[in-house]
Amino acid sequence: MTSGAQTGNFIQNLALNQKAVQSSTSDSVSLASKAVDGKRDSSFQRGSCTLTKSESDPWWRVDLGKVYTIGAVMITNRAELENGLDGAEIWIQNSTKINDTESLRCAVIAHIPGGQTFYFPCRPLQGRYITVLLPGSGKVLSLCEVEVYYGYPLPNVALKGEATQSSTLSFASASKAIDGRRNSFYSNGFCSHTAEDETNPWWRVDLQQSFRITAVKITNRGDCCAERLDGAEIRIGNSLENNGNNNPRCASISRIKTGKTSTYQCDGGSMEGRFVNVFLPGQKKTLTLCEVEVYAALAGVALSHHFRVH
Repeated sequence: MTSGAQTGNFIQNLALNQKAVQSSTSDSVSLASKAVDGKRDSSFQRGSCTLTKSESDPWWRVDLGKVYTIGAVMITNRAELENGLDGAEIWIQNSTKINDTESLRCAVIAHIPGGQTFYFPCRPLQGRYITVLLPGSGKVLSLCEVEVYYGYPLPNVALKGEATQSSTLSFASASKAIDGRRNSFYSNGFCSHTAEDETNPWWRVDLQQSFRITAVKITNRGDCCAERLDGAEIRIGNSLENNGNNNPRCASISRIKTGKTSTYQCDGGSMEGRFVNVFLPGQKKTLTLCEVEVYAALAGVALSHHFRVH
């Protein structure tokens, strides 16, 4: 199936009911298996969450049974433990060793609000074991559900969108940033470019309908001028007020290295909207984008029920 398909086989949660272990168990109820029981119930009292003892670097691990290409991990935080997972790391491994040199880190959890489920896209990465590690001394690790999905589950919906920008320099139209090519050399003709020295330049893609957006990937120019993108903001929403630039901010771009692609996740795990803007505040600014990718599910559809074969 193609990545843009809206029909086809659903992808199952690879971790569901698989064998799970953890560094310690606080009591006879809070077993490692509670994080793969298929229940996102975030109330510890109802007995569907794990809990380790207070210790240094507690961890939890699930064995998927064989090696898979992992595209995403979803984690449900405890309702009563607001900051309990701050700083936790998600690792993809082929052995059970915590510090195996072949282990690859999928993500670091900055913050999951109590009771919420957050989505963490991986590169994708290959592995049999998924480990959640909480670095530090005197820590307790509590997880209410860990879901693991195959491949890169969500399509780049920007490819079917329509792009526009505040102004256009020469042949560098807004659509060049959604042509499916990460070619970062401006002279090759695959990057967008606004007029030079503009005040508050912007670029926007209309996705044609509202999506639940989990990740935005941006490729910066590779031949020069990488610093021009510093301070740009990704804004997502359903309003065209101020050309869409008044929509809520998903993330800010501090620095994307020359010719590199950076991935941005919105605070809260996902944001809903039809329009994705890259807004560059300030005077005498120039906005150049070599590719903008938007990974999303249809709005109103639970992410865990929308994963498709890539």
